[in-house]
Amino acid sequence: MRDIIQLVSTAGTGFAYHTTKNKRTMQGKFEIKKYDPIARKHVLFVEKKISRG
Repeated sequence: MRDIIQLVSTAGTGFAYHTTKNKRTMQGKFEIKKYDPIARKHVLFVEKKISRG
C-alpha cells in the first residue's frame, strides 16, 4: 500500500530525505519545501521513487 520514496533537493546539493507515501490518497508527484542543511535554507524537494533491488 505504501511506497518508499526519496525527496531530492532541487538546490542541486544531492541531499535527500527518505519517507513513505500512501499511493491511494496521493496519486501525483509529492513536492514539499523542507530544510536543506548543505544549502542552509528551505528549498523545494521533489519525489523520486526508490527502486527495490
